[in-house]
Amino acid sequence: MQEKNKLTGTPVSRIDGILKVTGKADYSTDHPVKNVAYAVLFKSTIAAGTIVDIDTSSAEKSPGVLAVITHKNAPKLNVKGGLRGGALLQSPVIEFHGQHIGLVVAETFEQARYASRLIRVDYEKAAAKVDFSKLANQAVPPKDPAEEKRGDAKAAMSTAAYTIEEVYATPIEHHHPLEPHATIAEWNGDHVTLYNSSQIVNGAQNAAAATLNLKPENVRIVSPYIGGGFGSKGGQWANLVLAAVAAKAVNRPVKLALARQQMVNSVGLRQRNYQKVSLAATKDGKLIALAHEITTHCAIQTEFVEPCGDCSKIMYDVPNALISYRVVPMHMILPTYTRGPGKSTGSFALESAMDELAYKLKMDPIEFRIKNEPTRDPSNGKPWSSRKTVQCLQEGAQAFGWEKRKPEPRQNQQGNYLIGYGVACGTYPAHQRPSSALVKLKREGSDVRATIELAAADLGTGTYTILAQTAADVLGMPLSKITVTIGDSNLPPAAGAVGSVGATSYANSVNDACQKLMDELVAKSGKQYFVRPSATQLMISENISAYQARVDSKALESAEAYSSHSFNANFAEVRVNMSTGMVRVSRFLAVTGAGKILNPKTARSQIIGGNVWGIGMALTEESVVDPRWGNFVTRSFADYHIPSNLDIGSMEAIFIREEDTLANKLGVKGIGEVGIVGVAAAVANAVFNATGKRVRELPITPDKLL
Repeated sequence: MQEKNKLTGTPVSRIDGILKVTGKADYSTDHPVKNVAYAVLFKSTIAAGTIVDIDTSSAEKSPGVLAVITHKNAPKLNVKGGLRGGALLQSPVIEFHGQHIGLVVAETFEQARYASRLIRVDYEKAAAKVDFSKLANQAVPPKDPAEEKRGDAKAAMSTAAYTIEEVYATPIEHHHPLEPHATIAEWNGDHVTLYNSSQIVNGAQNAAAATLNLKPENVRIVSPYIGGGFGSKGGQWANLVLAAVAAKAVNRPVKLALARQQMVNSVGLRQRNYQKVSLAATKDGKLIALAHEITTHCAIQTEFVEPCGDCSKIMYDVPNALISYRVVPMHMILPTYTRGPGKSTGSFALESAMDELAYKLKMDPIEFRIKNEPTRDPSNGKPWSSRKTVQCLQEGAQAFGWEKRKPEPRQNQQGNYLIGYGVACGTYPAHQRPSSALVKLKREGSDVRATIELAAADLGTGTYTILAQTAADVLGMPLSKITVTIGDSNLPPAAGAVGSVGATSYANSVNDACQKLMDELVAKSGKQYFVRPSATQLMISENISAYQARVDSKALESAEAYSSHSFNANFAEVRVNMSTGMVRVSRFLAVTGAGKILNPKTARSQIIGGNVWGIGMALTEESVVDPRWGNFVTRSFADYHIPSNLDIGSMEAIFIREEDTLANKLGVKGIGEVGIVGVAAAVANAVFNATGKRVRELPITPDKLL
């Protein structure tokens, strides 16, 4: 039951919704900066080699052009400043197709774009490593993550009654947020303001400052609204600093916005993975061994490895386990965090394998999972702060109508369609990161208003709303009297909207700051109260015109003793056309245990958004590389296919009631990442149940079923 008169836990509509639907919310390029010039990046047309000569003379003479910047005249930058992916115009060396090799600044965007096409580049080409299918056997152990072993998985496999050993492949994917990456840079002396979509406001500030050889206080990041990011706007990329370089070069503000086609080789990607999963079980379905061996790729000079084995470490009780990684450097842009990093792709392999072994055992896949439910975290022996996987499976099965599922494939046909049911589980860790918050009260007569300030980020997930709800509960004030100000590095520093730490970190810091303010006001009054007064009552009764309090919050020390995660169970019903092989997900249900849900309305949107992406991951999404040149041939929504409204059937989300104050004071866990975890496997398992064909390489396109 919702606590009486509490706003947290209620489905409040977004307080910033009107601004967004009326176009008044300022995204990265919307800020009203005067006298703006426009920059356009130009990129390499080879994947490996060196620039021998770059002729910019025609571009420099083109109408409206203010500057052309290349490695020949770019200022010296700190390439180890913390930006991702390099490409800072510091060298003639080319490491991937589409690497930034210069930018043109002009009076208008059209003039800059035209002039960029006049630049002529001569290269000395080198042999490029771009075909993962041919290079995978050359992969070597990465620096991180390290191999993890528990018991002897290989030996246990050799004596098991039932085993499977299969390779599951996931393709390169791109984030493709609706708002492409863009920045307005404006200098004032040796201070620069960067209007930029940043999932980690203070992280962007520090990385830009270090790269530009400035003090952090000389860089201001302004990012009140973000039009999606999914990890690509977490770590910042070269375009952020190059906008500042361009603005300094022409001594006026500059706007640099990536075109959709430029996104594929400017701001990272989800890397391609081969995942070999081996499972072994006793005759009665008890797991005795699990091996998850991942082969992937990274940039030619810089390593990033998606942690695909994370789910396999903790999801099931198995005494013998092996998680290992191999990586091959390639001439491609550096991969990066993408929604549910490692867990979304890793769960496809693990949960598909679990379904395969359950079928071999002739066990219901839900029963098989429950039988192997761990009482503690198998990876470290810590007790769970809470874990609702079994309840998610059981309540989901009842709500979905799992009893109608036929265990044998191809047994449910309706006209020209084969119907199938699939299930898969998922998890994502829950953490609170250090965050500060400032709450200010101001009174004019009997009108008292509150302002909440912190350098948080809102990806479109509802941060403004849940923080206003949190403050309203502690202050005893209506939402209409509360203003939330975030997305500015001048505000108290805060964690990023990444890794599902945002809501937990922000809400706890706002709660702590408001609680501190209320305690101080009560102490200031010198009175005892049988019923705690509101902030408004205290400000009026004590005749205070203004008051504020700040708190620097961090995780509970006791939280380290527990393993804290969100968990889910995903249920998919698919309809497969027998003539065309087309798959449609007609129904999808996600059941999630994620602690205290601050706002069921925004939380449901988060889960469904992740589910839709997971369905796209299963059926349509794939970034294709031309192995001759190393360039992406899927560069827009015309050829990089994501599900549209007509592709999506009935979507439902259920939240399990979960009290978990061991994880953090408010008992909040993240849901932004876990919504995609396990989804692709649920769809793939449903396709098998419908057709009898097991597709182990995503996406599941019709050619793989016919």
